[in-house]
Amino acid sequence: MKDAFGSPQSLLVLGGTSEIALAAVRRFMARRARTVWLAGRPGPGLDAAAAGLREEAAAHGAEVAVRTVPFDALAPETHEEVLEKVFAEGDIDLVLLAFGVLGEQYRDEQDPMAAVRLTRTNYTGAVSSGLVCANALRAQGHGSLVVLSSVAGERARRANFLYGSSKAGLDAFAQGLGDALHGSGAHVLVVRPGFVHTRMTAGRTPAPLATTPGAVAEAIEQGVRRRARTVWVPAALGPVMSVLRHLPRSVFRRLPG
Repeated sequence: MKDAFGSPQSLLVLGGTSEIALAAVRRFMARRARTVWLAGRPGPGLDAAAAGLREEAAAHGAEVAVRTVPFDALAPETHEEVLEKVFAEGDIDLVLLAFGVLGEQYRDEQDPMAAVRLTRTNYTGAVSSGLVCANALRAQGHGSLVVLSSVAGERARRANFLYGSSKAGLDAFAQGLGDALHGSGAHVLVVRPGFVHTRMTAGRTPAPLATTPGAVAEAIEQGVRRRARTVWVPAALGPVMSVLRHLPRSVFRRLPG
């Protein structure tokens, strides 16, 4: 259960090596989170993420149990069994759905199976795991599901319409899931960051209003505390996208990628 200050004490991260997710976990650890599950593909990256959180907790004198669990977005047939085992260990206050791939738009256009893999990861895997977690949160009567969407899902651009379309589907799913959970005690927060400086975007030209994992993590913490339904990161992206969403297609098409 959340502590007296409304901060989650138990976290489950789907996409346990995500820089944004790990930044959020560190913020919650500093505010009394005591159990962290990192779900992801087994390997050095996941082990290093867990070890880093343990070291940081120890350096601050905090007792935090950090555990890893094998999770593959591309294996939805395993999601129910894997994730229900986590919830069986105790209530989860916050689930952070943070996995996803950016892909290579122009290459993937020429390789339909690569495009399918991207959409299966970003959308199908999220639908499967999101529903499993939502049902568990509903059953326990409390908790937040935080879904990392993207500004790219607001309107598909030529330069990234495969990724953008997958995020558009994820965003719509998360909004509907939030409505489905209304009145259950659980809630869904949709996070729409713009360009974030991470390993995934390394080497790419930053878009205007680019942000950092730390800034997204701060927005997540504030959104969870307020039980917000949607947050933009940075907040200025909200009104900007309201304008871009209504541009004529002939104009929007000419915007730089």
